[in-house]
Amino acid sequence: MRKTFASIFAFILLAVVLVGLAFRPHTSFAPFMNASVSASVAHDDVSGYHLLKRIPVPGDPSWDYLTLDALTHRLFIAHGTKVDVVNVETDKVVGEIPDTPGVHGVALAPDLNRGFVSVGRAAQVTIFDLKTLATIGTAKTGENPDAIVYDPATKRVFTMNGRSDDATAINASTGDVVGTIPLGGKPEFAVADGKGHIFVNLEDKSEELQIDSKALKVTKQWSMAPCQSPSGLAMDVTHDRLFAGCRNQLLAVMDAKAGRVVTTLPIGEGVDANRFDPGTGYVLSSNGQSATVTVIREDTPDKYTFLDNIPTARGARTMEVNFQTHEVYLVTAQFGPPPAATADNPHPRPAIVPGTFVVLVLTRTSGPMKMKR
Repeated sequence: MRKTFASIFAFILLAVVLVGLAFRPHTSFAPFMNASVSASVAHDDVSGYHLLKRIPVPGDPSWDYLTLDALTHRLFIAHGTKVDVVNVETDKVVGEIPDTPGVHGVALAPDLNRGFVSVGRAAQVTIFDLKTLATIGTAKTGENPDAIVYDPATKRVFTMNGRSDDATAINASTGDVVGTIPLGGKPEFAVADGKGHIFVNLEDKSEELQIDSKALKVTKQWSMAPCQSPSGLAMDVTHDRLFAGCRNQLLAVMDAKAGRVVTTLPIGEGVDANRFDPGTGYVLSSNGQSATVTVIREDTPDKYTFLDNIPTARGARTMEVNFQTHEVYLVTAQFGPPPAATADNPHPRPAIVPGTFVVLVLTRTSGPMKMKR
């Protein structure tokens, strides 16, 4: 009888353990974590992020970068042939910037009351009034302007031109083109440090460039190995750290002064945007194929802790962060089967289901704050 009771007790104990493991709330990439001492896993810590709401947005074309004007709560969404403007507090579409075929991104210059749109197919920048959204001018660029960034130090706007392998510099006050900078490779995302430098990923060479935004020339060029095909880019300006999302599912942390890779950490598949929130010390990566946002905490400029992967939705590859509320915004849609392959398009993308385009809003209710850095 004692043996029977012991067997039953052991079976119940095993069942409790297995159920507990099955219902762990977060799946992490901890088994694949970089072995460097500068990266660690917070086994019990999670970021506290979860889905708050969805905001439907009309229109079915493809999309690209997101930009937030936090003072007016307006999210600018590059959406096919126009820029949609959504108030993320009222959940309403409050305007648009039309006639921007192949739009990629938006840069804002609040001090000048101007916004700038990179219009890929037209090889130009559309300049608009930040309050009224009315178009007030255009400026020619290189071929297929993609990422676009405003540099407050020089009051210039820079486009990263994906087909001509160069960058166009525009006087943000006048709209005049002031120069073209050869990059020697295909640029992806870029950031300004506010100190007279632009940093840009070269996707095809897996390199990081430093551009002097006043002299309009490349001043530094660094390898990003083991990072491959860097896409998204963010920066901790205070500590001169760059965070590059790489297509081989790594986040590369770079010292922007020394040009060295400090460490790498695992992220999801299909990254296209990264952000650094100085209020929480979180580095975020939006991963469209994995349908996650990877959250990593900066403990010190040289030490980072993986927190978790927040579930999102397939295709949610671009992202913006509200540094006041710490909300995260992503966009995606539902996908149907791809069209039939043709000689011109042997690998067609899945079709977007009409009427399903949406903004996903993640909010943070708890979680470990940044450590003293």
